[in-house]
Amino acid sequence: MARLRYNNIDNVSTDKTLKDLRQWREERRRKKKDYTYRVPNHPPQLEYLGGNRLETTITWIGHSTFFIQYEGLNIITDPIWARRLGFEKRISEPGIPIREVPPIDLILISHSHYDHLHLNSVRKLYRTGTTLVVPAGLKRKMQRKGFGNCLEMKWWEELTVGPVKLSFVPTQHWTRRTPFDTNTSHWGGFVLEPADPDKHPPGEDGRRKLPPNLYFAGDSGFFPGFKEIGSRYKVHIALMPIGAYEPEWFMSSQHVNPEEAVQAFVDVGAELMIPMHFGTFRLADDTAREALDRMELARVAAGIAEERIRALGYGETLIVHPEERYAEK
Repeated sequence: MARLRYNNIDNVSTDKTLKDLRQWREERRRKKKDYTYRVPNHPPQLEYLGGNRLETTITWIGHSTFFIQYEGLNIITDPIWARRLGFEKRISEPGIPIREVPPIDLILISHSHYDHLHLNSVRKLYRTGTTLVVPAGLKRKMQRKGFGNCLEMKWWEELTVGPVKLSFVPTQHWTRRTPFDTNTSHWGGFVLEPADPDKHPPGEDGRRKLPPNLYFAGDSGFFPGFKEIGSRYKVHIALMPIGAYEPEWFMSSQHVNPEEAVQAFVDVGAELMIPMHFGTFRLADDTAREALDRMELARVAAGIAEERIRALGYGETLIVHPEERYAEK
């Protein structure tokens, strides 16, 4: 029986030929790159994070891995504490050592690529009471690996995990872990919203002080789906990839470049962007400094206020106070 294969919106292909791979390899040999810049590591606020169950916090671990505290839950996105990916060593230390991460309630997996789903990291984080959420087609594999409390989602599906409403939204990408399982599971991003806004009592002005709606974009090329996500959801904070885009003739169908990331941020209508997917592993030919510099130039060109794009260091925590910016009648 043929296995179900998943596709992108409008069947956009990310396939590359052996000729393409050889051309990239030849180009890489000729390039001279300055890899001296390192994303800074910040001492993590472990005592605060270990005791916090009220405020929304976003801590960058590295690559697409964030430790998020939201509506009282401790959440991890795309966990990868691996020291290397294939032949590529991790460039910097994870923002929080995995043994010091507070107990995790919810793990979100955007897709099955090795730089987004590291099974050994999941094993170390998973405990009784942890819920693992994966794209359609991946649940059976994860259950076979011993993660019994696993839920899978299709594009545009919603589910509630405790006090958090999750929506699984499209990206333009692909998946493979072996030569035989290409695109047998899906890929996407997540929107996080409060499941019960009424539990947040109105203030003196009659407005409810709610946590921000978060959008974790996963891994994606630039596509019209960003605008559709923005039309369906009110997004306050977008965690957006900016790296692994060079050479662009090879990567553009699957990874946004920094300018496209800024445009995607505009398209989803978010108020704040936090960049990710850069500086942790050398997955392509761009550098962290190049990605950050191009993102900054794109911000200026788009007339976006400086404070609306916040680049975190590894281990750095953004604490979001809902009374400051996010409210509903």
